[in-house]
Amino acid sequence: MADRICLGFIAGAHGLDGAVLIRSFTADPGAIGSYGKLADAEGKRTFKLKVRTVTAKGVIAKLEGVNDRTAAEGMKGVELYIARDALPEPDEDEVYVADLIGLRVEDKDANVLGTVSRMDNYGASDVMEVTLATGGSLLLPFTKAAVPVVDIAGGRVVIDPPATTEARPDVKEGEDD
Repeated sequence: MADRICLGFIAGAHGLDGAVLIRSFTADPGAIGSYGKLADAEGKRTFKLKVRTVTAKGVIAKLEGVNDRTAAEGMKGVELYIARDALPEPDEDEVYVADLIGLRVEDKDANVLGTVSRMDNYGASDVMEVTLATGGSLLLPFTKAAVPVVDIAGGRVVIDPPATTEARPDVKEGEDD
C-alpha cells in the first residue's frame, strides 16, 4: 500500500448521533479531516469526515452517512487511508511512518540486525520495533541518539541502541522505591 498512507483509525462511537472517536496519526490530530475523503484499508469504502473537536482521547468527528450510535459502533476498528499524493512531501528531517516499516536495520558497523516491523507512540514519544534476524524483537526510542541515520532511499536505518541497564542493587524485586 505504498500509494496510500494510514492517517488513523476509528476507536469507537461517541454520543448518540453517529459521531466517532478517531485515533489520528497526523502531526496535528485535527488535520485528519482536511485531506479530503478517506478510504478503508481495502479502498472499497470512502468517508468524508468533519472534525468536531480534538480531545485527549482522540478526534471526535462525524462521518457522512453515519447517523446513529449503532452505525458508529459498527465502524470501530476501521483504518482510515488517504492517497499518498494528497499529502505534502515530508520536510528534510521528517518521514512518514509508513516509509519506515520494512526498512533494513543496521548497527554503526553496517551489520544487518533485522527490519523495522512497527512504529508506536505510547504517549511519551515514538517507539520503533525491530524484528531481529536472530529472532525476537527490540524496542527503541525513535530519537536521533538511538536512530542516528534514516536512509529511506537506501532502504535502511542505522541504530545505536542505548546500553542496557542493570537492576539497582538497593531495590529488591517486589519492593517499592
